[in-house]
Amino acid sequence: MAKPAKKAKTQPKKKKSHPIKPAKPGKPAKPGKPAKPGKPAKRVKPAKRVKPAKPTVQAAPTVQAAPTLQAAGPLGMRPIRGISEIRTFFRTNEQPVYFIGPTAFNLLGIDRWVRNFRYIAYYDSWDGKHPRVFTPKNKPYVEFESSEQINNYLLRDPEVQAHLRRRKGTPMVAMVFFDQETEQICRELGYQLILPPDSLRRDSKIETTRLGNEAGAPSVPNVLGRAGSYHELVELAEANGLGRDLVVQTPYGDSGKTTFFVANSQQWDAKADHMVGEQLKVMKRIDNLALAVEACITRHGTIVGPFMTDLTGYPELTPYKGGWCGNDLFPGALTEEQRRTAVRHVRALGDRIAQEGYKGFFEIDVLVDLATDEVYLGELNPRISGASSMTNVTAGAYADIPLFLFHLLEFMDVDYSVDTDEINERWSELAALDVWAQLIMKEPNDSVERILAAPRTGTYKLSETGGLEFSRVSHDWHAIAAENEAFFLRVYAPGDFRFKGADLGILVTKARMQTEATLTPQCRRYIEGIRAQYISEPLPEPPSVMPIAYVK
Repeated sequence: MAKPAKKAKTQPKKKKSHPIKPAKPGKPAKPGKPAKPGKPAKRVKPAKRVKPAKPTVQAAPTVQAAPTLQAAGPLGMRPIRGISEIRTFFRTNEQPVYFIGPTAFNLLGIDRWVRNFRYIAYYDSWDGKHPRVFTPKNKPYVEFESSEQINNYLLRDPEVQAHLRRRKGTPMVAMVFFDQETEQICRELGYQLILPPDSLRRDSKIETTRLGNEAGAPSVPNVLGRAGSYHELVELAEANGLGRDLVVQTPYGDSGKTTFFVANSQQWDAKADHMVGEQLKVMKRIDNLALAVEACITRHGTIVGPFMTDLTGYPELTPYKGGWCGNDLFPGALTEEQRRTAVRHVRALGDRIAQEGYKGFFEIDVLVDLATDEVYLGELNPRISGASSMTNVTAGAYADIPLFLFHLLEFMDVDYSVDTDEINERWSELAALDVWAQLIMKEPNDSVERILAAPRTGTYKLSETGGLEFSRVSHDWHAIAAENEAFFLRVYAPGDFRFKGADLGILVTKARMQTEATLTPQCRRYIEGIRAQYISEPLPEPPSVMPIAYVK
């Protein structure tokens, strides 16, 4: 049995925030024509900072709510019974469904299962060669400050709106990040946003902890309260048996930016401004194994996906200490007893938040205390996440259907029946058969350079000598079958910028990428092979750049 992934000393994970490249100013470099070696770089003036543009919305009626869609298919309007008929339903689907985002990464490959599923991406990793990915051609420089802004820009873009009109039908739209403006744009255009309301996604960490406790799905030992000084924090913690080595969270925001490790007064003083006056979740610090899992709340109960360990803080992949940089999915990630407990906790939390009106996809952190073997739930992300790429490609997904298809069923006007107990049991058994991994490859160097050459999106193979060679053009990683094969999704193209913390791309393979102590030799060969294919030049006047969270 494979050994569990290396221990993580910090108990709540750094949130998986991914920077994304900024849109480039001026006219982009033509692909395949990098500057000649030795030719001095032209001086580049930073583009003028502007707010995200809001192109005029093409004449579309303003409506109060998205229309109810009627599912069509060979089964007519009778209830869909079981997995086999659900597969048939989606293979003959006539309803246009779109995933919108900076890239197509999170749900790439779902188009294999759902007819009329398409991607609208701001950055085109295939240079126009993917038949189901649409990217607008006219993209003036905009200094985006969030993924929500990128998605809202795409929804308002005239080229995108024209593309959706040409394909006809009422678009169903999914994405990772959205806000109230997104909801308003969809109402204006008559699109159906197939996600729970933004208001349901804005609950604080404090509230989700309360809901978990009510459901019998415990967090790491904690107490909720306030502290105006280090002395008050210690009093609060010791009165509840938490000791003095603490982890403190404030209610809102990514855990990487709102989680503080406090073991002495100096650490409190350094971050006190962020904690004083806030409702705090004060936790005992534990030595833990950190995992991620996605689940889907359906009308028949909560279905739980595969558990995967995190890769965090490797300097070869990220410049951020403790920053998320990938996942390993393998049979020995949890013991049988740990897996049963974790599934029970996740289902209980899902059923509880369903009572608040939530339905569909969510991701949650799972923490195993290595000293006591206790299983706890961590931070809840009520949305599609960076783990979706592997959740939808596992043996369980291919034995039945990808987890995301249950999410689609909840937002379609269709009556269906499944046995969630049976599905959860079968997927737990199949978890002992599957191995997948993904690497989120960021730029670790502290400089801004223009890319002259970059690796192609597609399938690569490790040679017998250890080198990495391009094998074939491919649209996703679902056909990867051997340990020496990997799919690489390029984010940056020639003419774009590389800078500290920016994503170079994402690599997916069928082999573990870390041991208990470090990255595997094979993982290092993949990293070195991809990085060697990037060629860039320094800029005398580099533009301002801003990393943006977009995958998770």
